[in-house]
Amino acid sequence: MTNSHSWNFFRAGGFDQVQLDSGADLLALKELDQKLWVALSCPTRGIEFDSRTLDLIDSDADGHVRVNEVLAAIAWVGGLLKRVDLLVKGTDYLPLAEINDASEEGRQVLASARHILKSLGKSGATAISLADMVDIDKLVADLDFNGDGVICATRIHDAELRTTVEDIIQCNGSVADLSGTAGINQDISDKFFAEAAAYSAWLAEGEGDVAILFAGDKTLAAAEAFHAVKGKVDDYFIRCQLAAYDTRAALPLSRSADDYQHLAAQNLSAQSIEVANFPLATVEANKPLPLVSGINPAWRDQIKALFEKIVVPQLGNKENLSAAEWAVLCTKFMAFETWQARKPTSSVEQLGIVRIRKILDRNYHAVIDGLIAQDKAVEAEVKAIHSVERLLRYNRDLFSLVNNFVSFRNFYTGKGKAIFQVGTLYLDGRSCELCIKVEDVTKHASFANMSGMCLAYCDCVRNGGAEKMSIAAAFTAGDSDFLLVGRNGIFYDRKGRDWDASIVRIIDNPISIRQAFWSPYKKLSQMISDQLQKLAASKANAVEDKMLKTVVDTSKGPLEVPAVPPKPPFDVGKFAGIFAAIGLAIGAIGGILASIVGGLLGLKFWQIPLAVIGLMLLISCPSMVLAWFKLKRRNLGPILDANGWAINARLLVNIPFGTTLTSLAHLPKGANHSLIDPFADKKVIWPYYLIIALGICALIGLWYFGIFGHRGIDN
Repeated sequence: MTNSHSWNFFRAGGFDQVQLDSGADLLALKELDQKLWVALSCPTRGIEFDSRTLDLIDSDADGHVRVNEVLAAIAWVGGLLKRVDLLVKGTDYLPLAEINDASEEGRQVLASARHILKSLGKSGATAISLADMVDIDKLVADLDFNGDGVICATRIHDAELRTTVEDIIQCNGSVADLSGTAGINQDISDKFFAEAAAYSAWLAEGEGDVAILFAGDKTLAAAEAFHAVKGKVDDYFIRCQLAAYDTRAALPLSRSADDYQHLAAQNLSAQSIEVANFPLATVEANKPLPLVSGINPAWRDQIKALFEKIVVPQLGNKENLSAAEWAVLCTKFMAFETWQARKPTSSVEQLGIVRIRKILDRNYHAVIDGLIAQDKAVEAEVKAIHSVERLLRYNRDLFSLVNNFVSFRNFYTGKGKAIFQVGTLYLDGRSCELCIKVEDVTKHASFANMSGMCLAYCDCVRNGGAEKMSIAAAFTAGDSDFLLVGRNGIFYDRKGRDWDASIVRIIDNPISIRQAFWSPYKKLSQMISDQLQKLAASKANAVEDKMLKTVVDTSKGPLEVPAVPPKPPFDVGKFAGIFAAIGLAIGAIGGILASIVGGLLGLKFWQIPLAVIGLMLLISCPSMVLAWFKLKRRNLGPILDANGWAINARLLVNIPFGTTLTSLAHLPKGANHSLIDPFADKKVIWPYYLIIALGICALIGLWYFGIFGHRGIDN
């Protein structure tokens, strides 16, 4: 495929980056090979960019902006602007004349922009800005119809219809409209009226069949009384039938005397479960069920309800109920129970059939459907209102985002901070510009270690700890001698707010060649210092132990002093090996020093400094070479990848560029500098004299032994 657009590239970070300077460059991005994009994805949070704009670009709302979404945003805004070069300026306002009304969407956006200005009292304005969109959500929410398909009771003027909507919400719940007010949508409305119609039809079936509602409107209460005792009455008649089958069964089926003896020791009540488990009445062959007296006390109220609600209305005022009469009553409830089994599951029953039928008779379903349709009819207009905001935000932010996504132009040119740079850290006499916000220090550090940079992770707090965040600051100049966990500094975010910063973790990598040069000598100095401190500490401890022992012994009073054995005579043979070893060591060290000093003194005067410099380079060169290779490979990519970016290139931070990211402390130009320090350590002169004297003695000795080519004693 032939690329019709002429691209410009600039070299930075060790690779070629596309240079985007015009609207034509943006529109042609769809033709640029994605392998040439610096990033393929970036998070919508944790970076210095307007989160609302990022959310609008993030069409799938997954928290990341990707290539296809960036291209879609460019294509959309390109179709609504007459001049795409306006994006390069990045202004937060847009002249109405620049909105392309050649398409239907463009005409709707232009009409919405004018409507917004009119609602703000700016009918004559020729441009609209983001400041005009501050209350856009309130403007949309206050509309009677806002295109979300939700009808709120508070916006309905008819009292009966408003009450109906409230009843629907009570039965079937609600959804929030754009203003957050509870309302109903098409699904909730359809469900309510379907349930209401089904419940009304079911109830009408019972009302039209005498066999179902044999007791009229009292059938339901009668059924409740019937089912409350049905199982117990069936149990009683079965027991009586068993007694008729075998007279011996009557006594045990009525419960034995031992059962009553067990109850006699308890405090009894009509609610006792054990009492309720006894039969309804004493069991005899074919005995009818007594309804007035001789009833188990635990079931007296239920039998009374059966008598009043069923027996009397259906069989008359009877004191006893036979098994045959009971079977007749059971038959009467069969049609009712079959009808009850067909009762539809519904939440509208709580309104009562009178209210339900009133709602259905007035055809409120069609009225509500009409209101919902009216609301949805303005959906395009309301979307166009939001499209105005989207257009203004893209006009201001899109060019900046693309230059921090397709290329890292701001970061590498130094003309502005990149969107991943969240501020500046001041610590250890330096200011670090490359500071990245991190959510999980441990997780970030495990991957960012591959960057090869020296990173200091800091916990930052402000307002007494009310606000907290963590950052990773890259130190790219100076040294790491005093970068220690626990050290404090000040972090300034992009808004200029100051945060207390404290180092919580360090990834130690080379910072500079200078640090690598002095590293061997610092390590040697540290080792000697540590050994001397250990030696001094051991001597001090020995002296303290001896003093404490003396004090303890003195406090015990005079004691018998044990006889001290005489010292053995000095054994020359025993210590000969020791003396020989010490002599060999001193001789070896002296020989080495003599060789070095002799070699230096054998040189011409002007060659001695060069030899010393060469010796120092010989010692420091391995460390410097290793540091050079590591500094050459420093890569920003892993730091951003650990933060959720999808970096598509090696973002090298070489030594010259790294020094621009970390500034060292320097006195301002023209400042007066006094070198007099009243608290400086006083100079002690005698060590210098001693060193000079030892040097003279060494030179004389070397001359005497012929190091300079002449012997002091003739052979």
